[in-house]
Amino acid sequence: MELSGAKAFIKSLEAEGVNIVFGMPGGANLPLYDELYSSNIRHILVRHEQSAAHMADGYARVKGKAGVCFATSGPGATNLVTGIGTAYMDSSPIVAVTGQVPRAMIGKDAFQECDIIGICTSITKYCFQPYSAKEIPETVKKAFYLAESGRPAPVLIDLPKDVQQEIADVEFPELVKIRGYKPLIDPDLDQVKNAIELLLNAERPIIMAGGGVNISGAFHELQILAEMLMIPVATTFKGKGAFPEMHPLALGPIGMHGHAEANKLITEADVLLAIGSRFSDRSVGRFDEFGKGMKIIHIDIDPAEIGKNKQVDIPIIGDVKASLRAIIKMLPNVIKKDNTLWLKRVKEVKEYYKDYIKDYPRDVTAKKALKKLREVLPAESIVTTEVGQCQMWASLHFDVIRPGTFFSSTGLGTMGFGFPASIGAKAAKPDVPVVDVAGDGSFNMTENSLAVSVLEELPVIVFLMNNASLGMVAQWQRMFYSRRMIGIDLKKMPDFVKLAEAYGAQGINAESMQEIENGIRTALKSNLTTVINIPIDPEENVLPFVAPGTGLNDMILSA
Repeated sequence: MELSGAKAFIKSLEAEGVNIVFGMPGGANLPLYDELYSSNIRHILVRHEQSAAHMADGYARVKGKAGVCFATSGPGATNLVTGIGTAYMDSSPIVAVTGQVPRAMIGKDAFQECDIIGICTSITKYCFQPYSAKEIPETVKKAFYLAESGRPAPVLIDLPKDVQQEIADVEFPELVKIRGYKPLIDPDLDQVKNAIELLLNAERPIIMAGGGVNISGAFHELQILAEMLMIPVATTFKGKGAFPEMHPLALGPIGMHGHAEANKLITEADVLLAIGSRFSDRSVGRFDEFGKGMKIIHIDIDPAEIGKNKQVDIPIIGDVKASLRAIIKMLPNVIKKDNTLWLKRVKEVKEYYKDYIKDYPRDVTAKKALKKLREVLPAESIVTTEVGQCQMWASLHFDVIRPGTFFSSTGLGTMGFGFPASIGAKAAKPDVPVVDVAGDGSFNMTENSLAVSVLEELPVIVFLMNNASLGMVAQWQRMFYSRRMIGIDLKKMPDFVKLAEAYGAQGINAESMQEIENGIRTALKSNLTTVINIPIDPEENVLPFVAPGTGLNDMILSA
């Protein structure tokens, strides 16, 4: 049928089941917006394109399918880059769509022209730039297939304006094939057999569950395997929520700000089953020290991750869910007793650290505030975080009950991610409470999305732990730079309650534990976006802490 490139593009999105687009119009993508006007796809107007990418990312992590964001050429496209990079580092599927100057103007330094393909090549799975309207349906089909299959990742489609306007006879493919691209889903059964043998003979086995468990949705399989073999489960920070954190076998996250017991016990393991984890420096500390004296089994869908940071003994390449199912199916009828020496050791270490790390001496602390949030918040609620101390306090003190209900910017560590991501999550699941655990420094970066949350009727709760500073940088300056404090004092600006009210949201000051509880309950009952401002002492540190360049055994437990 004869259609404009823009119309073919919107119809292609509809064919992929897209029902929400986060974006901002401009000169180079106006033909797309003109066609979007007649579509049933909901458009959510952002106040900055970076937030559009974060919203699409949050939507994708909750929905399990690609989120879509639109931006115009030049600065609109470059504003998406931080959000695209964030999604890439966390293996989140988004399809970013940018307008581009007309074909004849490309390479001539035209107004609002930039080489967004060149800029984004290293932070996407693939970049497309269709040069005719006929290419558009196949391009869109391929973009969604690439973004969502194998190891998920962002894909960019850059659309020259005249290609959007061009009329052509277009066809809509039902299936596409991409030469050279065939993700491995099913694991090698010989390697599965080897892994089982190693696990059954282990004396001190530990599972390290990474973000791949969340992406694959392999929560049930992970829990079955852990309970069948009575293996304690630690997670990476990206894997937080992959295993119920109140389960007797749960150790919590490992890493720079991981749980002390998880960091201690994982270094004592003789066999490590790493599932969907990339052995990042923030998770394992020094690569040369981590894993000494242990055998490592590594399950991952991305072959490039096997042996990249850590040499392993048994590699299993395949989808996490499919691989765990294969292990469970091939396991002999073995019953592990829950009174083994290893589990006794696990219990002993947990008890030791339970009261070892003292809370900051103040009536309201980050730990107490997050424990109260967990107590009041329904189990199915979705929690995102900003980046900094608030993020690490959440890692330590907010227990995830329902799998897949917690996410953060872990790989890129993007300040400003949490709030727009929470709006995207709310768009994906409007009937579930959504909370952004925030710090004032990070929330400041994308607080203009309050307008989006209010006007689009996507009410979320901002749980703002406010220490009037860039808290994590301040902590490093206290600990490693002889308290030479510079560039961290935010001077209690702005007044976040007044700011929320200026946007038509609800602002609550909570300066006691009772006020915090009342604030959470008020926010949960309200249909308004709510900012709960909680003053935190700027001297409060996140502990434990594994300093950069050290190993997990070198935890700093007190300031």
